[in-house]
Amino acid sequence: MRALIAPPHVDLPDGTLDDAAVDALYAHDGELLRLSFVSTLDGAATGGDGVSGSINTEADGRGYRAMGRAADVVLVGAGTARAEEYGSRSTPLVVVSRRGELPGSVREGDGTVALATVAASGVPEGEHVWHVGQDEVDLAALVQRCRVAFGPHVLCEGGPSLAGDLVAAGLVDELGLSWAPSLVVGSPDDHPRILRGPAAEVALEPVHLLEEDGTLVGLWRVRR
Repeated sequence: MRALIAPPHVDLPDGTLDDAAVDALYAHDGELLRLSFVSTLDGAATGGDGVSGSINTEADGRGYRAMGRAADVVLVGAGTARAEEYGSRSTPLVVVSRRGELPGSVREGDGTVALATVAASGVPEGEHVWHVGQDEVDLAALVQRCRVAFGPHVLCEGGPSLAGDLVAAGLVDELGLSWAPSLVVGSPDDHPRILRGPAAEVALEPVHLLEEDGTLVGLWRVRR
């Protein structure tokens, strides 16, 4: 992987970047809400099988893993966790489900997993079950609860509805996006974009842009 754009304050080696150099590009101290997505060149967030795993590349995986290592907690919608068959991981995981249902692939009772839901779900609140709203998820309260429980750096891995709502609410600071060198032809219903939700227009500025075997791996900061 080589750097096409890199911040001047990060001292990168010449030539190919190793994992330590990639980690340095994603490192951050203090509060941050970062989104992580991969997309085809024609804008599809999933492959022909309906999941993002089929459009992943090794370069995208390196950026994805670096973002995971940098984060204090990973935030994901239940639908995405179910479709992508999320399991337990070393970084704490918060699954958002308004119905109060954890996907079967996520192990209940694991101390690194929390279910974020609403009081109307009927699921009793507990150490690993959070009520973050009465009927609708209070996104600001959700992000704050993540930070209090696990740390200031929150990484949201989707899905498109949760991420879109976070953007519309003005809570997102950065977008980590990889463009896989592929096309997936189909309708938006079959292959959604990375964001879905209320209309919002947000200006971004580049932090870094990497390239390997045709995959572009970028990080973009929201202009405040």
